[in-house]
Amino acid sequence: MGTIARVLGTRRRRLMAVTVVVVVAAAAWYVGRSDADGATGTTATTEATVSTVQDTVTGSGTLAARRSSTLTFGSAGSVTKVAVAEGDTVRRGEMLASIDTSALEAALASARAQLTAAETTAANDGSETLAQQAANAARVDSATADVAEAQDALDAATLTAPFSGLVASVGYEKGDRVGSSGGGSASGATGAATTSADTSGITVITPRRFVLTADVSASDVERIAKGMQAEITPTGATAPVFGTVQSVGRVAQTGTDGTATFPVTVALTGEQEDLYAGTSADVSIIVESRDDVLTVPTAAVTTEGDTTYVTKVADGTATRTEVEIGDTFGMTTEIVSGLSEGDTVRYEQTTRRPGGGSAGQGGMPGGGTGGFPGGGMPGGAAPAMPGGDQ
Repeated sequence: MGTIARVLGTRRRRLMAVTVVVVVAAAAWYVGRSDADGATGTTATTEATVSTVQDTVTGSGTLAARRSSTLTFGSAGSVTKVAVAEGDTVRRGEMLASIDTSALEAALASARAQLTAAETTAANDGSETLAQQAANAARVDSATADVAEAQDALDAATLTAPFSGLVASVGYEKGDRVGSSGGGSASGATGAATTSADTSGITVITPRRFVLTADVSASDVERIAKGMQAEITPTGATAPVFGTVQSVGRVAQTGTDGTATFPVTVALTGEQEDLYAGTSADVSIIVESRDDVLTVPTAAVTTEGDTTYVTKVADGTATRTEVEIGDTFGMTTEIVSGLSEGDTVRYEQTTRRPGGGSAGQGGMPGGGTGGFPGGGMPGGAAPAMPGGDQ
């Protein structure tokens, strides 16, 4: 009997030792949780404050010149003059380049002669049949159109600045052949100079004035309207610049991740000396702004069932205080009632180290809550008695 008691006593001591080891190991792991997660929780206090709050929609895009036009010749010919160079400042209507006009002038003279002849015939057709008179009138109309077309072709032989700005690039040199018989681009054998993406053209932009076209999610675009104020933060900038929503696209585009986005164009305010086209930037569009709003950190607000409360601290005593909340603005929440400006609230503040993962709320990695990793003891099983007995 004494031998059996001694054996049972030994097994109990071993079981207790195993259990103590497991519990101590778990406790040591839990204490070191902040090291593994890269996050530590601290208690902080702050005052409820009254301020101006803003509801914003964010996006990102690339800066571009507010106005940009690449001009190409709308007539065929040889370039006889290039009057500007990259970096030049030009005024609206100023000549940029021209091509040889001798053939175009001859074509215009011929068209005018044909019109004169048609008009003479039509003026002396009193004795003609009605059908012939109609034919003569048609020839006048056709000759008039030919003159207008020849005049347009002659006008298209000279490129002029469409607005005052800066010459960003010049793709023509004297002697280049352009148009249908050359290597350049044309909008047709006749017609005025047109805006084109042709790299052989001359590009004019508005200097120091920019727009940003940002991609906005489908859920946010309906909240945005022309004229709304925005803050733009270019990459590498230390402070934002301001702008106004210029247009809101209503045709969806497909993003790289397959989601639908809409283009929203924001015009930057005034002239920007240190910005450049092609720079990426983030934008925050203010869709609503409210003054005199009482707020606390969102982390200070707790909701349990139908009750919402904060932990109010007064004279060193913490009291659970019910509050009515309004809108949430990211990291802050509006307090409608239950607190006054200057009241102190306490909340949990999480600090993360670079490379740290997310910390559980009172739980452990692996999804367990208040238990061991994986929701059970290490290894997923309870410790066994030595020798396999339970």
